[in-house]
Amino acid sequence: MSTEPEGFPAPGAQRLAVAVVDGLLAAGATDAVLCPGSRNAPLAFALADAPLRLHTRIDERTAGFLALGLAKASRRPVPVVCTSGTAAANLHPAVLEAAHAGVPLVVVTADRPARLRGTGANQTTDQVGLFGDAAPCLDLDAPRDLDVPERGPLHLNVQLDDPLVPPAEGMPLLAAPVGRPAPRPHPWHVDAGPVEMPLGPRTVVVAGDDAGPPARMLAERAGWPLLAEPSSGSRTGTHALRCYRLLLTTALAGEVERVVVAGHPTLSRPVLRLLARDDVEVVEIPAAGRWPARPFPVAASQRALTAAPDDPAWLERWRTADRELAARVDDLLRRRPGLTPHEVAQVVDAANPPGGLLVVGASNPIRDLDLMAGAHPVGQRRMVLANRGLAGIDGTVSTAVGAALGRPRSSRATAYVGDVTFLHDMTGLVLGPDEPRPDLTVVVANDDGGSIFATLEQGAPAYADRFERLFGTPHGVDLAALCAATRTPHWRVGSRAELEHALASPNGGVEVVEVRLSRQDRRALEESLRTLAG
Repeated sequence: MSTEPEGFPAPGAQRLAVAVVDGLLAAGATDAVLCPGSRNAPLAFALADAPLRLHTRIDERTAGFLALGLAKASRRPVPVVCTSGTAAANLHPAVLEAAHAGVPLVVVTADRPARLRGTGANQTTDQVGLFGDAAPCLDLDAPRDLDVPERGPLHLNVQLDDPLVPPAEGMPLLAAPVGRPAPRPHPWHVDAGPVEMPLGPRTVVVAGDDAGPPARMLAERAGWPLLAEPSSGSRTGTHALRCYRLLLTTALAGEVERVVVAGHPTLSRPVLRLLARDDVEVVEIPAAGRWPARPFPVAASQRALTAAPDDPAWLERWRTADRELAARVDDLLRRRPGLTPHEVAQVVDAANPPGGLLVVGASNPIRDLDLMAGAHPVGQRRMVLANRGLAGIDGTVSTAVGAALGRPRSSRATAYVGDVTFLHDMTGLVLGPDEPRPDLTVVVANDDGGSIFATLEQGAPAYADRFERLFGTPHGVDLAALCAATRTPHWRVGSRAELEHALASPNGGVEVVEVRLSRQDRRALEESLRTLAG
């Protein structure tokens, strides 16, 4: 904690704020996100003088997801600081995502003193435990040591009494961040000792969100097919299958006897059906998020797994089928008129260089990427991030801005989102003139509405008379005009060549590339792709 000169006249609120910021520095924070307010003024002044990079935002929901992106990319705890009342409530979506994905987000909410609770005082509500069991809460009315968890969010509710501004001279001093902790390892960096898996059962490895390299390494050691989602951190090497989602609808999937699952798989219904089969043994590498249990039966649970090479014929059957099916998918898309959303995903994936960063939005973009992205060589790994804890569209632009700022400036950063996701977080583009700005290209697949619903049950012809109003939700928004309002450079492209050119020639800073698409035949296109698997 900080030590102040004897007799220092700072008000109690400022001393408490400095102690909180000191504790965050000691926990390894190098970035902080601040939303303006009155009650959190002591925290704002303390952050301004702290040896960290400060980001200010006017929208708490945007601020929360900005901090989430910073924490995901940097693997450090990142505080987001706001005032009392509804400001704190606006952080709830980011807190829930952090809880389910195991991200070290630290929410710091300013509060009135406890004596004013329940009195009708302005902007005062019960903030203690505001986020329920998604985030442990410390209600602070005096300095204390902070124990910031390695995984998942923490809520610091800080009671700040008047006066709320420091004296004009003689601000309290922050402790120097001596020996700041190194970035925390991902949860899959666990040395629990190897556990030998018996060979024989026909096995595949499923790598969900944030599974990490161990899933890929296990598949390669054992010679098993690897079914890896784009944000798994495992979709590299020679064993990852591009079209696994379609292959799981073929007779080949019926031969699977055992699945090793890592991370948090959420993208594919065929994968979830495989994991729920009574005749399939499921061995898990425990996930890092909020829930210790899986939504499917688990026969065994291990932290580390090793295996000798299995029968190579099993892997080769999957790889051959994957190559042949990928060729048929590409041929089908080439023969269709106009640019398809799947081709957009393929171009975005190809434009992400080794060491680059890609943040992918929920709904169709990540599913299209899942089908179209090839497995890059192990030594040319890219970081692919997605908010898959709850798989919402909330705050994706802000998450991408935070993730890009959390990576080295030399790294290329791209976000790939749908139009509804983009509109949902337009305030993510509202950056003040003095704010840190990443080099980030936001690719928006704009088909004027929620095209993912066309591929689901409610998109069936029987519901066509109500579909557009209830699910399609066309908006007709001029994205170029919205970008102009935030002084964000905007390109509009309509062909694969134009998209490739735009991604090959970024202007620097934050820019938006809008790809105009049609969703009228989205359901038919998905059905055509499924028929290719036979």
